[in-house]
Amino acid sequence: MNRYVEITFDCLPLRSVGRLDVPLDASPKYRARCENILRAIEAHGSHNTYYLYNARCVFHLTNQAGLGTLEFCFEGTALTDASDQRTERCQLEVDLVRETCDWLTEPIVAWFKQTVPRSVAVEFDRYIAAGDLAQTRLRIERLQAETEGRGGFVGMYL
Repeated sequence: MNRYVEITFDCLPLRSVGRLDVPLDASPKYRARCENILRAIEAHGSHNTYYLYNARCVFHLTNQAGLGTLEFCFEGTALTDASDQRTERCQLEVDLVRETCDWLTEPIVAWFKQTVPRSVAVEFDRYIAAGDLAQTRLRIERLQAETEGRGGFVGMYL
């Protein structure tokens, strides 16, 4: 254990969302995610906005693996600057899912819930720097070029 904060997430660039309706046969969990994504698009638009899901943030407060751990799950948006090179802010729903701190109190939990978006912003900057976002942008641009090359059609009846 050499990192004090572990952050993992799946990232959906909102500019890649082409379909704005929820599938009729969607499971309740998938329906809720689709509705959350649609609310994010309504609130922030799709340009320079990324939806983070299947996400967790773990804080290690001691150097002992089974003691002093706070694990949060989160879901929401990361918004970047105009050049897509720096995270401006994260708007996240954060919940404590596990802890190994017998000294934990509610004000501490509230403070860490406020800390999660700040930590995620730092990690999202690392994600950008690692090139994952650049590869996603290139893939989206390639798909848009293919779509425009076909007159806007991707397939039959689309």
